[in-house]
Amino acid sequence: MALTVTFMGTPAFSVPTLAAIVAAGHRVPAVYTQPPRKAGRRGLQLTPSPVQIEAERLGLEVRVPLNFRDPSVVEAFAALEADVAVVVAYGLLLPQALLEAPRSGCLNGHGSLLPRWRGAAPIQRAIEAGDQTTGMMVMQMEAGLDTGPVALAAETVIGASETAGELQERLSQLSATLMVEALARLEAGTLAFEDQAAIAARTGREPLYAKKIDKAETAIDWTGDAAGIARRINAFSPMPGAWTTMPFAGKAERVKLLRAEVADGAGVAGTVLAEDLTVACGSGAVRLLELQRAGGKRVAAADLLRGTPVAAGTMLGAG
Repeated sequence: MALTVTFMGTPAFSVPTLAAIVAAGHRVPAVYTQPPRKAGRRGLQLTPSPVQIEAERLGLEVRVPLNFRDPSVVEAFAALEADVAVVVAYGLLLPQALLEAPRSGCLNGHGSLLPRWRGAAPIQRAIEAGDQTTGMMVMQMEAGLDTGPVALAAETVIGASETAGELQERLSQLSATLMVEALARLEAGTLAFEDQAAIAARTGREPLYAKKIDKAETAIDWTGDAAGIARRINAFSPMPGAWTTMPFAGKAERVKLLRAEVADGAGVAGTVLAEDLTVACGSGAVRLLELQRAGGKRVAAADLLRGTPVAAGTMLGAG
């Protein structure tokens, strides 16, 4: 017998889980997502979220409250009489009354190995920190930030130069698989939870907070160590994107750095050491593998340099 599941999510990361829940035969009376945002070149066109687009494709009701401060909005949520709510990267704070409204509460798909990396940017911070592995977890939501007990987990290795965008795509598929399994166990009455303190004691993972990425962090300071700079570039790719300034035809231009790896070399920090865009750091060097000029497309370094060479000895801007 299928469950009644209210779904809450916003970005593309959430879409595979919504599609998998529907494909598994569960009833979804409503999908909650953040309201359409202004987008486009002039910022005038209202663009629905990826979850709204998918929900409408599936013929599901979509609700886009600005928040849950209005009691009538919470009452409308409770009136759905859901067995459970599934929350994946929704982006709005849920009050306690809403967390308690479904019969079995709210299950959250979270992209880290809790209790490590609670918070807004767990995937990016795991790459930036140099973690060898990360994963997806299904947890019971409670008032604390990502502190609820965990039901299911799936671990995956982080590639040497894997970007946050690539890792998000893999984890989004894991999220879908895990959540469908969690709902099957919930339906069968076999879904069990483990407290995060017990997980920490068993695995040695200490709680860490994955703070939201600030724009000030995205400017690359070449005086840092090469490994840390490469990780930061990969962690912030594709959004918001790390950046530096690079001269083209004698004019400095801001360029997004979208993939990098540690390379051999040494020199004055920010100096291009070789025409393959190996750049000296405060310690060691990095090779820039993918970049994006303003108004251009994401391209491999070789393609960027084909028409606009950057000679060895060129200084790149510091953040």
